[in-house]
Amino acid sequence: MAHDLSDYRKTYKKHELLEENCPENPIELFRDWFLRADESELVDEANAVNISSIGLDGYPKNRMVLLKRYTYEGFIFYTNYNSEKGKAIAKNNKVCLSFFWSGLEQQIIIKGEAEKVAENLSDGYFESRPDGSKLGAWASNQSEVVTSREELDNNLGDFETKFKGQEIPRPQHWGGYIVKPVSIEFWQGRPNRMHDRIRYTLQKDFSWKIERLAP
Repeated sequence: MAHDLSDYRKTYKKHELLEENCPENPIELFRDWFLRADESELVDEANAVNISSIGLDGYPKNRMVLLKRYTYEGFIFYTNYNSEKGKAIAKNNKVCLSFFWSGLEQQIIIKGEAEKVAENLSDGYFESRPDGSKLGAWASNQSEVVTSREELDNNLGDFETKFKGQEIPRPQHWGGYIVKPVSIEFWQGRPNRMHDRIRYTLQKDFSWKIERLAP
């Protein structure tokens, strides 16, 4: 089967990204872009972000996670530490995050190193989750092969019974990572494929070098 997509065309012309509008710290520009995306009716789940890691098999793998916090130090998401991504990060903590807000014709690509957050931060976020999500963290051995949907549902039922009428604690295999950036690239679609690409690169003195890249 073949499907030719060569005639697909779109003109990008909603915004521009110029050096004079770039703050010294990329987290400030990220904040501005994120807030615009979060408030836009053109973007669904602005905090959905693709994370790429190098798996134990040597292949890169991408998947979507949800950004739960960002600070000047980095970008935080939560997952099962025993998952495929958790095992990959344990072996090689260099990862890449990528936001794509097609309605705004914008991308942000973040290269950095992932580290586990402090346990009290993981505890605090876990406590804020709905009970169903808490139980799911216990019931799912994320990325492991299961025999059927019924097995998953039975696991969930077992933990519903175990924790009935109790506070549901955070499992030790579940928690947060912070991705500390070394490079952040902002991509703004422009006409004629002459897109704006501004890259921030962290320097040894913790300042940021700002460069324009050819599209």
